[in-house]
Amino acid sequence: MSDGRSSDAGASDPKDSPAARAFARHVHAVQSRDRAAFLANFAEDAVVEDPVGPSPLDPEGRGHRGRAAIGAFWDALIAPGEVRFAIDRAIVCGDEIANIGTISNRLADGRQLSAEGVFVYRVNAVGKLVSLKAYWDFEKAMGG
Repeated sequence: MSDGRSSDAGASDPKDSPAARAFARHVHAVQSRDRAAFLANFAEDAVVEDPVGPSPLDPEGRGHRGRAAIGAFWDALIAPGEVRFAIDRAIVCGDEIANIGTISNRLADGRQLSAEGVFVYRVNAVGKLVSLKAYWDFEKAMGG
């Protein structure tokens, strides 16, 4: 499925987990271009590592910490692009969901990014995202 709700046959139904519901809100906010809903889905002290480690998107590899930094991430990469999620498999464990698949984005300059990877979302006790870790290779995704 491409809506981020497919499930691993051996895992619990992801639609029943707070992490999966947060992921579904994330996808909806991104695809409907709703910055306010996107940011409201994150806890105040959340961290987005997309991708994990140093890259041109995060040269120090420390992640985008807090809503202001996550908002800047939105402004730079999500708002001007066209993001699509193609999740092949989702595995729920506790307060996390690991999505395996491809996320693509048409960047503002027209280049296409296609990131095959594992995308892990963790929520707090009230269902807000506290961590988004996206494991993908920047150079490969950019066709390099």
